[in-house]
Amino acid sequence: MIELMLQAERLVSMGLLDQAERHYRQALEADPANAIAQVGLARIAVERGDDRSALDHAGAALGIDPENTAALRLRARLLETMPADQVGSAAPMAPGPTSASEETPARRGLLERLRRRS
Repeated sequence: MIELMLQAERLVSMGLLDQAERHYRQALEADPANAIAQVGLARIAVERGDDRSALDHAGAALGIDPENTAALRLRARLLETMPADQVGSAAPMAPGPTSASEETPARRGLLERLRRRS
């Protein structure tokens, strides 16, 4: 299992996203509670510009491991940058804001910066 995950990481770093995705999915088939593989799939989705899928995978990782730092950071970044209509339909698997309209420190800071620009 470890070798499969390491190979997936190498493939991501080389830009071979389809192959890396297959490795991460194989890891999830072998161990459905593999939060690291879910984060890997989220990172691949980000690379492909599919923020919605990335948010779903980050949420799945947090459902497995609510303290997964990589998933927490990725989810927070996505919630800050995604349009509200896309985030509003998100069904996060872990505690935290469920929509873009909910107040979070990061969201408040972003909104304040946007207000200052206007």
